[in-house]
Amino acid sequence: MFSFSALPALLAGHLVQAPADPSAEVRHLLLDSRRVGLPAGALFFALRGPSHDGHRYLPALYAQGVRLFIVAASAALPGGLTAYPEAGIIAVASPLAALQAVAAAHRATFAGPVLAITGSNGKTIVKEWLAQLLSPDEDICRSPRSFNSQVGVPLSVWELNPERHTLGIFEAGISEVGEMARLAAVIQPTDGIFTTLGTAHDAGFASHEQKLAEKLQLFQGPQFQRLFYCHDQPLVRQAVAVRQLPGFSWTRHAGKPADVHFALDQSTAGSTSLHAQYAAAGLEAAFTLPFSDEPSVENALHCLAVLLQRQVEPAEIQRRLARLHPVAMRLEMKLGRHDAYLLDDTYNNDLAGLALALNALGRQSRPGRRTLILSDVLESGLRGEELYARVARLLLPANVTRLVGIGPEINRHHSFFTELRTADGLSLSADFYPSTEAFLAGLDAAQFAREIILVKGARRFGLERIVVALQAQQHGTVLEVNLDALSHNLQHYRSQLQPGTKLMVMVKAFAYGAGSYEVASLLEFQRADYLAVAYADEGVALREAGISLPIMVMNPAPDSFGTLRHYRLEPEIYSFEMLKEYLEAFPIEAEEMTGSPSLTSHATPPSIHLKLDTGMRRLGFDEADLPELTRLLQQHAARLLVASIMTHLAAADEAGHDEFTREQLASFRRMATAVEAVLGHAVLKHALNSAGILRFPDAHLDMVRLGIGLYGVDASGRDNDALRPVSQLRTTISQIKTLPAGRTVGYGRRGSATEGDRRIATLAIGYADGYDRRFGNGAGTVLIHGQPAPLVGSVCMDMCMVDVTDIPQARPGDVALVFGEGLPLPELATRIGTIAYELLTNVSERVKRVFVSE
Repeated sequence: MFSFSALPALLAGHLVQAPADPSAEVRHLLLDSRRVGLPAGALFFALRGPSHDGHRYLPALYAQGVRLFIVAASAALPGGLTAYPEAGIIAVASPLAALQAVAAAHRATFAGPVLAITGSNGKTIVKEWLAQLLSPDEDICRSPRSFNSQVGVPLSVWELNPERHTLGIFEAGISEVGEMARLAAVIQPTDGIFTTLGTAHDAGFASHEQKLAEKLQLFQGPQFQRLFYCHDQPLVRQAVAVRQLPGFSWTRHAGKPADVHFALDQSTAGSTSLHAQYAAAGLEAAFTLPFSDEPSVENALHCLAVLLQRQVEPAEIQRRLARLHPVAMRLEMKLGRHDAYLLDDTYNNDLAGLALALNALGRQSRPGRRTLILSDVLESGLRGEELYARVARLLLPANVTRLVGIGPEINRHHSFFTELRTADGLSLSADFYPSTEAFLAGLDAAQFAREIILVKGARRFGLERIVVALQAQQHGTVLEVNLDALSHNLQHYRSQLQPGTKLMVMVKAFAYGAGSYEVASLLEFQRADYLAVAYADEGVALREAGISLPIMVMNPAPDSFGTLRHYRLEPEIYSFEMLKEYLEAFPIEAEEMTGSPSLTSHATPPSIHLKLDTGMRRLGFDEADLPELTRLLQQHAARLLVASIMTHLAAADEAGHDEFTREQLASFRRMATAVEAVLGHAVLKHALNSAGILRFPDAHLDMVRLGIGLYGVDASGRDNDALRPVSQLRTTISQIKTLPAGRTVGYGRRGSATEGDRRIATLAIGYADGYDRRFGNGAGTVLIHGQPAPLVGSVCMDMCMVDVTDIPQARPGDVALVFGEGLPLPELATRIGTIAYELLTNVSERVKRVFVSE
């Protein structure tokens, strides 16, 4: 953290106004007025672009409690300075440069290694796989998703925590001359990887040589030690030699002077066998990669070179390689109507992302015309004429034959596209619309028959509606997890916390059905303080996926203590039997080792979390156990590293039991004080769950545990309107039949047509998917075309039936909403006498999870 008062000197800026709090500190960096979260300590940078000006949002941010601002010296403050009486405001020549300078200063506080990745392709995948492969050895801070731009890199580097992380891994992407030097100053890497030199972003450079020279500027400075690269790329190899960069190279060709030689022995469907030789270390070993496609093999070899250089044991390398999982990228490929094929990249629309998407379009081997549906390009930092001239130059190399432009800016610069000629001399077909709504109003999907269509647009244009209109109906059952809603709920609860209170988030039970890794990854980026899982294997899976946050294991088995130490997982200790097993697992000799243990040994025992029973009567030490517990803590102080003291409230969500809850809290404070007195220092104390956070603000203590509330279910009975539903379970109609009067349907003939002929739709979901059998025979309802359709007969293993007599427009292939917007989980749970937790966690892992985000 930085003191706001130190920033004018750091940024060479002018202090327009000091904040009302002279000791204000910068805790997080903010660029988006929609994602304020905790306003205390938020520093907003008012960035500008051709169609975006962050200064417009200053009044809204101030109203939300933000008090620290970096603005452009040339900009006028909306409403004047008097509109911000308590704000600290610094004017600078460039807010973007200021953002980068703050991140660079923060990076300088981190003494550990930092690995930077650049290249034309594969940066994000190599970064994610390295994080997975190195996670057993390191606490890693890495770029979220593909945050590799002038804005994304400083936001990523800001997340480095010198007190927790042991390694940073960041990717850096550029689209024009001059950008990499700025990113290098932010990342300051000690090691690097250069993936490939390809055609991506060619429009911003005079030649491949110039582009390569720009990219290699990332790997400079007195701290830089080693560049990993493929010796088989001549331009890269020559440039490394000319610049005398310290390198570690790999090759697929025998006899070449590289550090590591890979010989690919055999590729089969889904795997690749290879032989590796690292002569300097005297190492030869065989490995199997869980991929067979060429891009994945090349990306994996970059990672394998790093592991070999670090001299990880071959058997351990193979164990980690086998667990690699594919990395979900933004560009989704979907079948379209009328034999069309869709490339859906409606996540955002900047110039660099457009170049990558067009590169993917150009590589498609399917026959048919190439159409680009493109919205205004936002936040490029270029003037309109220069921007759309560049966009136009990108189209023909990707074989685009038709452009559909959506938005006022691309309309205004239509002449750059109407003058283009394709390779056969024909004019590029170009149509322009002022808005997405205008395009959809006249859309005839048959006009795009047998085409390959890239849909690329900024989120604000809602181009996903075009994808829906052009996409072939998808069949099957899907749980859609809205990561933006999850972020919203997290920030809502965070805003309720007392200053300084930490946040532990529950990701047990497959993150309440939402998907553990994806949720944990988001929580790591959103700066949660702790994660909690039920069992050790859940924590191991998160570590092997690259999650580095501290993780508490609530139900550790004694035989898993060695695993906990290896993966830096912290057990909850709730009984003398478990405490004895813990002490036996980590004898005193572990503490008397001379020298510093290596990062891979994890010789010290993991920290523990002591659970006290104050009235739940389920798990934990009773107050009567305190004398013996404190004696053991004193006797084994060298081995018992207590991270926190906790308890579990029995009825924090029920007002009728508030007196009992307060008795529990008073008991917990009394017991925790006795434990801390023996330890000789304060430790984290936590008692509250989701409902308790809202209902007992005076008991937030040092940390709270957020569970079901994160997933959009209000357990307090007082805050439901503030939360957004995170999950939507959808299925499809497989078939519709007419059930004549008096006839029956399904097992046991429990469904019948008692009121005349009925239309019965069979849905592709059953109890094996987690749809509770108690919903059968009219207890459950789904929504089809927004209208309720009651369950008929029994819920089967893989399907169920609903009555669609009153929904005449229902057809096979239509979507049925099982729960979500319009069918809230608490309401459905009440119908069958259960709770929302059960419905969420029962969704089977065989149900495909789809994660959506702005």
